[in-house]
Amino acid sequence: MKNDLKEFLLNKGYTKTKLRLTQTNHFEIKASINGVKGLFILDTGASSSCIGFEDATLFKLKVKASDVKAAGAGATNMLTRISKKNTIKIGKWETEKVTLILFDLVHVNTALTTHNAQAVNGIIGADILNKAKAIIDYDKKYLYLKPKKA
Repeated sequence: MKNDLKEFLLNKGYTKTKLRLTQTNHFEIKASINGVKGLFILDTGASSSCIGFEDATLFKLKVKASDVKAAGAGATNMLTRISKKNTIKIGKWETEKVTLILFDLVHVNTALTTHNAQAVNGIIGADILNKAKAIIDYDKKYLYLKPKKA
């Protein structure tokens, strides 16, 4: 009998969300933040989930100053802001009290659009992936997330 990852994870209570592979070999995922839909890169190497400064109002974020400097994707020492107590929904999976880092995503979106990929609103990072006990099926292009127990 063939082991089927999808069947196994769904039987364990995981939810399944489709991923899309971009021209830049990144996975894109649709998610909602505070009830507003957006497009995000799934980045297992990003320690925190992030939103671009320009989308703070779109996602109804309450933004505060931050002394933390961000680095990544060839940019360093970037100014950041922070937003706490946000709700995020990915497919059927949802969680509250999420802290998001805001920074300038221009360099990320420039790289994406230069390679004929769509600009994104932000990055879903390891903080969310760990919280959701995420499993990525690279072959079938699905993200599995484990909801909190009721």
